[in-house]
Amino acid sequence: MAVAMAEEIFDVVNERDEVIGQAPRREVHARGWRHRAVHVLVFNARGEVFLQKRSQLKDSAPGKWDSSASGHVDSGEDYDACAVRELREEIGLVARQAPQRLFKLEARPETGWEFCWIYRNENEGPFVLQPEEIETGAWFTVAAVQAWVAEKRDELAPSFVAVWQEFQARNPD
Repeated sequence: MAVAMAEEIFDVVNERDEVIGQAPRREVHARGWRHRAVHVLVFNARGEVFLQKRSQLKDSAPGKWDSSASGHVDSGEDYDACAVRELREEIGLVARQAPQRLFKLEARPETGWEFCWIYRNENEGPFVLQPEEIETGAWFTVAAVQAWVAEKRDELAPSFVAVWQEFQARNPD
């Protein structure tokens, strides 16, 4: 007999990213309520970024390329704890502390109404990819990702495009 997994519960937040309630994932997404997420960009010593291709089973942006690790902040969880958890769950990277915070994106349509803290981590891999979440992953040069965003953004998760454009605006070199 299969046991149904409990649906994730998210904190619903206002325009100032203050918690105003909780609701199941499905309802938060269906109603377009503001909530929280993290994106972690993992770079190697050569300056390449590791990107993941989302599983076809994902409910949003299936089969699209995305940040090294990303995910929703659970109800009662803070951004830093979520970044550590997502690194472990998605790519098998055990971090002793939260990665370096880079910047925060405001909730908007491109992020799926998520306030997103963006983090940077340095690691060489190899990674253990969670098959339910990730189809594959690869290292890319910053120039290759820039060209990808400019020329074939339909292959990328919309939230990643927003993350990468802000990352590049802040790190033009």
